[in-house]
Amino acid sequence: MGNVIKGKPVADKISEELIREVKGLKEKDITPRLAVLRVGARPDDLAYERGILKRCEKIGIEVEVKELAEDTTQDDFINKIKELNGDARVNGILIFRPLPNHLDENAIKYVINPKKDVDCFSPINQGKLYEGDQTGFSPCTPVAVMEILKHYDVKLQGKDCVVIGASNVVGKPVSVLLLNQDATVTTCHIFTKDAAKLAKEADIVVVACGVPKLVKESWVGKGAVVIDIGINLDENGKLCGDVDFDTVKERASMITPVPGGVGSVTTSILVKHVVKACKMQNSIDIVDTAPLDKVTA
Repeated sequence: MGNVIKGKPVADKISEELIREVKGLKEKDITPRLAVLRVGARPDDLAYERGILKRCEKIGIEVEVKELAEDTTQDDFINKIKELNGDARVNGILIFRPLPNHLDENAIKYVINPKKDVDCFSPINQGKLYEGDQTGFSPCTPVAVMEILKHYDVKLQGKDCVVIGASNVVGKPVSVLLLNQDATVTTCHIFTKDAAKLAKEADIVVVACGVPKLVKESWVGKGAVVIDIGINLDENGKLCGDVDFDTVKERASMITPVPGGVGSVTTSILVKHVVKACKMQNSIDIVDTAPLDKVTA
């Protein structure tokens, strides 16, 4: 049976350091502040929001939630972003995605201030991600994956990694972050001929496709590390990942659970990005830029 690697120890370690950093900022009369911009009240958004509020309170940063009606217009939404861009008290802006279909993300992503864009919505931060430019902000969930691998001492240099899922929010950026650590990365998507065969040959499998329990035992090579980013409801209405945990754990050397895995680290990364943004906006040196720094084997 594989070692179940949970997110809580990782999140707690990050939070401990952030508490010290925020305390130091407050001694300079600086309090980091996050603005959450949410359209409607989807249950998954509200669950994530509760986690954010709890984590921010623990670490000591301020949060304001801006809720807009489900039928809010594009102009009103853009105006709200511009308002937050111009608010000197706000260091970070988080826009919950996906947005309703009537809102054009391709236009909206150019509006958010890249210096406050703590979850990599802006094309400027997306470009910095691909360049390995540490002055930008990578998406929180992919960074959470990297922090888990780092915490549990999973070496990446020269390893064969398969990422199942190719979204701009998770699949593509986590592929880039792995590549930046000198891993050899194959990214699978809906048109990949035989994702199961590719996954079975990998040292590390990262799954983010949004299909409940897609990855079965037969997809995973013995001793592989499996990172499950999916959050779904199974046939019994219980939370599950994109990996069939109960069978795959018998083959994997390490595996993240759902819930209790990657998701529990994501809010800590979000807060870390807010603190980083606050420091940059106040011209305070940033010492710790991991996990974008190169980690050698």
